Amino acid sequence: MDAGGSDSNGREYKTADEMWKEQTGDPNKKTLWYRQGVSYWEGVNATVDGVLGGYADVNEPDITCSDDFLKIILSERFNADAKTQPLVALDCGSGIGRVTKNLLIRHFNEVDLLEPVSHFLEAARETLTSGEYTNSDMHKAVNFYCVPLQDFTPDVGRYDVIWIQWCIGHLTDDDFITFFKRAKVGLKPGGLFVLKENIARSGFVLDNEDRSVTRSDPYFRELFSRCGLHVYKSKDQKGFPQDLFAVKMYALTTEAPKKTHRTRSKTQSNRPRTIVY
Repeated sequence: MDAGGSDSNGREYKTADEMWKEQTGDPNKKTLWYRQGVSYWEGVNATVDGVLGGYADVNEPDITCSDDFLKIILSERFNADAKTQPLVALDCGSGIGRVTKNLLIRHFNEVDLLEPVSHFLEAARETLTSGEYTNSDMHKAVNFYCVPLQDFTPDVGRYDVIWIQWCIGHLTDDDFITFFKRAKVGLKPGGLFVLKENIARSGFVLDNEDRSVTRSDPYFRELFSRCGLHVYKSKDQKGFPQDLFAVKMYALTTEAPKKTHRTRSKTQSNRPRTIVY
């Protein structure tokens, strides 16, 4: 990746490859990178304010915007016949189950949660396997996987949507690509990924504290291409404080978009033109 960037201390990198070589260029460094990332979140309280970095107020606009985006995708991608079959989602980097509880479990019959921080996952399990969430067989959390994203391989053909929010920045570029290539097998025919992430204005920004990288839109699109994924639809998050990173949602498919051929109508092509001298 040729894009340059900086870290949270203001250090400049000429390219992303330079940064990754320094941070994760050998097996020991890479192991340390992931260990430090999990360690950071192990020190965070299992609350909405904790998992949102002290910005609990963004929960409502986050869910509202995601809900609007998801409704459009579901209506376009899953026809009436498909809706008679159970819809299943995977919540990657699920944390305390915030997105599952407020969004996914309302649209999907079954939701699996994937989270490497054990006390987050236990908080999610406690919430989603008690009270109102156990009274319905139609919409429920099923599996809770305490596994890092880079080590996870889904069951073949289980998911209609794999939702990945605010966690992919912890993966190196190489592991980003291998994750999506492995995760493709977990999609049902016509299924897709939804990636929701912070967006850097250009290049990338490395956070030295939590060991994550915020990538720019062109950076993401280059990685999508390397994964063999295509952007089906995208949307910008609205209603967040100005001091936060911009946030974007991408719906990603494994099939290339259909090409449309535009032709001028005969009426327009045969219409007399006014010649101005």
